[in-house]
Amino acid sequence: MTFVDKINDLQDKKQKLELGGGKERIATQHEKGKLTARERINKLFDEGSFVEVGTFAETSCIDFDMQKKKAPGDGVVTGYGTINGRPVFAAAQDFTVIAGSLGGMHAKKIVNVMNMAAKTGAPFIALNDSGGARIEEGVEALGGYGDIFKMNTMLSGVVPQITVIMGPCAGGASYSPALSDFVFMVENTAQMFITGPSVIQAITGEEVTMDELGGAKIHTTKSGNAHRSFENEDQCFDGIKKLLSFLPDNNLAGLPQYECTDSLNRTAEAIYDLIPEGKSGYDVKSLILQIVDNADIFEIHPDFAQNVVTCFARINGKTVGIVANQPNVKAGCLDIDASDKAARFVR
Repeated sequence: MTFVDKINDLQDKKQKLELGGGKERIATQHEKGKLTARERINKLFDEGSFVEVGTFAETSCIDFDMQKKKAPGDGVVTGYGTINGRPVFAAAQDFTVIAGSLGGMHAKKIVNVMNMAAKTGAPFIALNDSGGARIEEGVEALGGYGDIFKMNTMLSGVVPQITVIMGPCAGGASYSPALSDFVFMVENTAQMFITGPSVIQAITGEEVTMDELGGAKIHTTKSGNAHRSFENEDQCFDGIKKLLSFLPDNNLAGLPQYECTDSLNRTAEAIYDLIPEGKSGYDVKSLILQIVDNADIFEIHPDFAQNVVTCFARINGKTVGIVANQPNVKAGCLDIDASDKAARFVR
């Protein structure tokens, strides 16, 4: 075999790997309104910028005939690229490959790019779509989750960590998001819970759907475990890009600086009529929009503890964080959820 033949053979193998679990499973993924891992990567990153790491990695497990199962990339796509010109590392779980379940090699690939993010000082994004730990790999899979959780804590306060729930994430797959800085969910297709409806019914006798147990609405309005939800994946990717535009690359880097196109001499006369006399409430977000550049904010936890507003904005082109009582909800009084929301945002 000539050198050219070897290169062509390598390219053929790579093309087959890019099909993940195969055309039928890709079609099933699309029928559910979900993209594949590589399609998500292509939409999120600048065109042609993503460099995959660990493309040909596979599980080393031979228990329960695992060596006979095809698991391209061991069910996760990892690598780095740019988003709006800024370096970002990412791991996207591939539900078409053994339901995106996490095994030993799967975990090592994720930990590897998290280490690279730490060394480079760049944000890390996890696109989660997983059935949880791969039962065939037992303790090795659980140990892999432990390694990821450790990296979550090591990266905390060092580089931004964003987790996006894009499908069912059960068991171990729900712990790592809680350790990251921001959690986004896609409505109707994403769920996050420790254990599923069938186990709940077996133990408590209660019948509950996956969305009622851990859907986007539950986590953005009641538990507060998710910071925002989006109608579809495209809107979610736009949300990620906008959030990143407010954040520094790491704890030693400066904030992104944008040219201020809003007049510095602009008067905010609408404020005069905004705050009513007496004890009536008003919408504090209308007040914030009058103050910040171009009336543009990115709200965090918009549907949770609405008696407090937390958001990112810009003043004179520089990122600022805003915490404000919301008089329109509970007269802006602080309760447990509102206090927790504000404290988490400041942290």
